[in-house]
Amino acid sequence: MNISEAILKINPNAEFTVTNFDINQINWLNGTTPIPKADIEAKVIEVQAEYDAKEYQRKRAAEYPSMADQLDDIYHNGIDAWKATIKTTKDKYPKWVI
Repeated sequence: MNISEAILKINPNAEFTVTNFDINQINWLNGTTPIPKADIEAKVIEVQAEYDAKEYQRKRAAEYPSMADQLDDIYHNGIDAWKATIKTTKDKYPKWVI
């Protein structure tokens, strides 16, 4: 649970500390108006859902060849061969899973 990220999504200017990743141990600093715990908890769920929805992107990025290798592939084998190489990873980790 990323409390800090949720707080900053609600108030990008918030100044605070969180002890032991515990929502009950937030110290609001420099006059930052405290955000209700329920609002933070709801935002944590939203942030986690956004993260989960982009899992395919993280998996693809880990498997794509480096940019240098991709450019080398295009130079030596052409755009169509490069597209085929990239398509393998895109097919393995589709954007939309039904």
